[in-house]
Amino acid sequence: MAAALSSRSYRFGRSILNGLSNASCNPQKISHDLTSISSNILTQQERSFIQMRTNLKVVDNSGAKRICCIQALKGKKGARLGDTIVASVKEAQPGGKVKKGDVVYAVVVRAAMQKGRSDGSEIRFDDNAAVLINKQGEPIGTRIMGPVPHEMRKKKHVKILSLAEHIA
Repeated sequence: MAAALSSRSYRFGRSILNGLSNASCNPQKISHDLTSISSNILTQQERSFIQMRTNLKVVDNSGAKRICCIQALKGKKGARLGDTIVASVKEAQPGGKVKKGDVVYAVVVRAAMQKGRSDGSEIRFDDNAAVLINKQGEPIGTRIMGPVPHEMRKKKHVKILSLAEHIA
């Protein structure tokens, strides 16, 4: 991780130096180049896979409010839209079906990382959200709030789509 961060900062420094050497002596152009480079790096960092220790919002009525990913069950890098994860409940409502500290399975229904669709468009959400499921793959809750992408049908999560209030 430290090596990746150091190489990223090295590339950032090199891009600044190249921009400064290529730019004329116009200070407005230099400041504009610096802000565009830094904003590009910041947007790249916030859109990533759902990996270990990623916090997700729970969008069903199972009683959990927030979960923390322990392990993605598919892929080396992490989970994407429609993938199943193992998670720990970090915040829960009193009297819910799950309690704080429970280890549960969940399906990622919204992810901040973009995913390409078959028609060439891309879908991306503002937050990372999940729906809790049992070992058989059935949702624990009976309602799902917010939009759910129709790609869940390909991942065999038809029950989640039928409970969703809005399909994106």
